[in-house]
Amino acid sequence: MDVLWMVPLLLFPFLMWTSSTFVFYFKKFFYVAWMMLLALVVIPMCLLKSGGRDIENMRIIRVMVRHVKYLLGLRFEVSGWEHLQTEGPYVIISNHQSSLDVLGLMEILPDRCTMIAKKELIYAGTVGIICWLGGIVFINRKKTSDAKSVMADAAQTMLDEQIRLWVFPEGTRNQKGDLLPFKKGAFHLAVQAQVPIIPVVFSSYSNFYLRKEKQFKSGTITLRILPKIETKGMTSDDVSSLSDKSYDVMRSAFLDISNSVPQSNGPLRH
Repeated sequence: MDVLWMVPLLLFPFLMWTSSTFVFYFKKFFYVAWMMLLALVVIPMCLLKSGGRDIENMRIIRVMVRHVKYLLGLRFEVSGWEHLQTEGPYVIISNHQSSLDVLGLMEILPDRCTMIAKKELIYAGTVGIICWLGGIVFINRKKTSDAKSVMADAAQTMLDEQIRLWVFPEGTRNQKGDLLPFKKGAFHLAVQAQVPIIPVVFSSYSNFYLRKEKQFKSGTITLRILPKIETKGMTSDDVSSLSDKSYDVMRSAFLDISNSVPQSNGPLRH
C-alpha cells in the first residue's frame, strides 16, 4: 500500500518534466484553484475593511494577487509608469488575451481603479464575489441597450466618486497575434465623462502560452503604458476617430513589444 502512494509522487515530477500538455492543464487548474482560494481569504478582509462593495477593496485584492505571477513562472517588464501619474478620473484601455491579463492588471492597477467586465463573471464562485466587492462594473454584452445604460451610469459615477475604470475594448479574449477591432463602449464612456484615455499594451503571450497547442511555460510579459489621449471638448461624433486613433497607437506598440519580448525559458516539450 505504501508503494502505491509513492506512484503519484514520482509520476508528477516526471510528467511536469516530459509533458507540456500536462504542464498546461496543471498550471491552468492551479491558477483557477489558487485564485478561488485567494478570493475566499480576501472576502472577509474586504468586509472588515469596508463593510461591503467598495472600490477601496481593490487595494487589498491588488496586494493579495501580485505574488501569483511567481507561482506560474511569469514576470513583468513595465515601462511608461509616469503616464499613470494623472490626477482625477480616467479610462484605461488594454488588449485582452486571456485570464492571465488579471496578473498584469494587478501589477500596475492605480488607486481608485476598478474594471468593467462581462456579467457572467459575477457567477464565478468566490472570484465573482470578490469582483463584486471590488466595485467591478458588470455589463450584459448580449443586450446593447443595457450595456449603454451601464456605461452612462459609469460615466457619472466616475465623476461623482473620482474613480478610474479599466476596459478591454476588444470585447473578448484574443490570441491571434494582432488586435481585434475595438468596440466603442470605452470611448463613449470617456467622451461622456470628458476624461482622458490611457492605453496599456500587453505583449503577445505566444512565446510562453499557446492555448490551442497546450503550451504554458515560464515567460516575460512586457507592459507598455502609453501617453494619455485627451477627450475634452469631444462629442459622440468624435468617438469613431478616437477609437481609431487609440487602436493605431496600441497596435503599433503591440507589434513592437511583441517582436522584442524575450523568449520563454526552458525547452519545448511534447
